[in-house]
Amino acid sequence: MKIAAVTGGAQGIGRAIAYAFARKGYAVSILDPVQDAGIEARDRIRQLGPAGLYVKGGTGEEADIDAWLTATASELGCPDVLVNNAGIMVRKPFLELPIADFDRVLAVNLRGAFLCAQKVARRMVDAEKTGAIINIASTRALMSEPGTESYTASKGGIVALTHAMAISLGHHGIRVNAISPGWIETSDWQYSERARTPEHSERDRLQHPVGRVGEPDDIAEACLFLAEHGGFISGQNIVVDGGMTVKMIYED
Repeated sequence: MKIAAVTGGAQGIGRAIAYAFARKGYAVSILDPVQDAGIEARDRIRQLGPAGLYVKGGTGEEADIDAWLTATASELGCPDVLVNNAGIMVRKPFLELPIADFDRVLAVNLRGAFLCAQKVARRMVDAEKTGAIINIASTRALMSEPGTESYTASKGGIVALTHAMAISLGHHGIRVNAISPGWIETSDWQYSERARTPEHSERDRLQHPVGRVGEPDDIAEACLFLAEHGGFISGQNIVVDGGMTVKMIYED
């Protein structure tokens, strides 16, 4: 039985990733700070796959990461796949952004991804297990909107961290890649009491060459591909955005 560990796995893209690995026969362990969503996701994982584990906590706290990985090892075993999905965003004007907010976003999104990867990789090496680490970055590492400096910096750091780790861990048989989602609609992938049916305009759809807004399953399928079929892929950032970032858009 293979094991997948997913941070931020209770809602949104992380929930879709966790479910996708469960359907493929993986035992899935998720770390997430939102308890009601985490329990709901864990119960669904157990319906879909062989085993599911939820630990409450966030990647901004090293103690939470340690508790999660200790519980995962005890109940499931050493992960074969780590998906660093957890992330937060603070949107404030650049000239008014407090350094505390900037530091918090980097602590959760970037420092947390580094710590999870380092700690899981150590376990993989000790267990003499090859594996895959998949970091969820963002197309905001490549393009921006106003007021997103902290989030953009964290996701740019994820892309750089990915190729650095791929070089450092390659000789241990551990592949490291990033996926950069574009516009992914997650409103219907939240905790059931908060989920809602999304609505998109024709303009929204036409911003994407594929003719639709992205769905969490689009990212989940890319994660499965990298984990199961990407044996000759490492150190890469794969953009999954329906072609949006390569389309020139002029205002009317």
